[in-house]
Amino acid sequence: MSDKSNILNVSERTRLSGDVTLLMLKGAGYAAVVVIGLWFTIAVIAAVGRALPAESREQPDPTPLSMNTIPARPVETV
Repeated sequence: MSDKSNILNVSERTRLSGDVTLLMLKGAGYAAVVVIGLWFTIAVIAAVGRALPAESREQPDPTPLSMNTIPARPVETV
């Protein structure tokens, strides 16, 4: 028995090309999963944004009111 498992009786070069091709396809599949997952996440966020009532889009941004601000001058206490 030999250590090699060449059940298709192909040359070493052809087998190497096949292995490299399968590894590239596996990487492309992983990249496709990441891209489709990111697209789906953005689509869900956009759908939630579209489902909000129109009044919520016309409201002012609450960020300036919720930030911690430092007073310009010290506060004097009496």
